[in-house]
Amino acid sequence: MDVTSGRAEVIIGLIDGPVADHPDLTRSIRQVPGQVAACSPGSESCAHGTFVAGILSARRGARAPAICPGCTLLVRPIFAAGKVGVGSIPTTTSHELAEAIVECLEGGARILNVSAAVAHAHGAGAYKLTEALDWAVRKGAVVVAASGNQGVVGSSAITRHRGVIPVVSYSRAGRPLSGSNLGASIARRGLGAPGEAIKSLACDGGSFRSGGTSTAAPFVTGTIALIWSVFPAVPAASIRLALATSAGRSRGVVPPLLNAWSAYQVMTVMPRR
Repeated sequence: MDVTSGRAEVIIGLIDGPVADHPDLTRSIRQVPGQVAACSPGSESCAHGTFVAGILSARRGARAPAICPGCTLLVRPIFAAGKVGVGSIPTTTSHELAEAIVECLEGGARILNVSAAVAHAHGAGAYKLTEALDWAVRKGAVVVAASGNQGVVGSSAITRHRGVIPVVSYSRAGRPLSGSNLGASIARRGLGAPGEAIKSLACDGGSFRSGGTSTAAPFVTGTIALIWSVFPAVPAASIRLALATSAGRSRGVVPPLLNAWSAYQVMTVMPRR
């Protein structure tokens, strides 16, 4: 974060709830064309989206991590209504998530941040979701997804895909939080990131603390955005290699902890073609 605040050309697709007009958010936030989802009073969906947006796109010095305020945040609301809880993983359909992924990619997103569980991912919907994730890989994009907070061991239609980096929430002591979903595919391709008592933005213009894998995922997304801002020409495979090399080996079903600075250092010495 001392090296860069991000570049506007690096577009992050935020597939989440709607984002409130908070005074601490930067002006580099736009919405996918044709998608209108206003924040209503007391909406937990809006609270979820605004909280995650603050981690990524609050201005530096705000009451939030503010990892990449110079990057462009492309918001694609996927659960505009209902009570989802900021620390939980909201549920969507595989068909809706697939559409959101495609729309963000068409909008120029290079990184996608997904904090949504998929209900009943089977049949045509699951096939469409796989197609969308496959297209993201072909486009050279990186999909970062929260692993979920059900405290189970296993994978989902999202976290088992080869193009996805699943993220587990870690405590301040450097251990996975008990509610985080774990699994072999999550450990093999995923990362752990801060997910305990994180402060970010609230819909009412203030801030509050929350945690969980939805909170952890944007730390990985923001790290990728910052690295791509410094090294804009490198392919997604190089970013993945730098993250994996710097984090180290996984432990069974538990992914290693993100090491953002080490990943940046790996990029500085990585051969350029």
